[in-house]
Amino acid sequence: MKLTNDTSDKALLKELGSRIARYRLNRNLTQEALANEAGVSHRTLVRVEHGQSTQATNLFRILRALGILENIETLIPEPAVSPIQQFQLHGKKRKRASPRPDTGGKQKPWSWGDEGGDEGGDEA
Repeated sequence: MKLTNDTSDKALLKELGSRIARYRLNRNLTQEALANEAGVSHRTLVRVEHGQSTQATNLFRILRALGILENIETLIPEPAVSPIQQFQLHGKKRKRASPRPDTGGKQKPWSWGDEGGDEGGDEA
């Protein structure tokens, strides 16, 4: 299955769980053995393999036990800094985002959008 931005969370979890199960079987490990090696409960591993949600630390432990934790680098590579940005920042790293130019540097207060009175409300 090809994973895209359109893939639902449920489908993504199911596919990742299936892939983890295949890695486990390729290493000829039982669920109990992998769970022990990873330091997670057997039930946690079953949940992961069935595409149910779990904590990220449990996932990292399982991936480490399977010897594939390094693949996280492919998932979230170190971001590159553009040469122009590096020049503008004099070699420093950005610590926050800039305000959007369309707001003039000021953020509008959040509202439901029905508080202006002339936004299509009922007239008495």
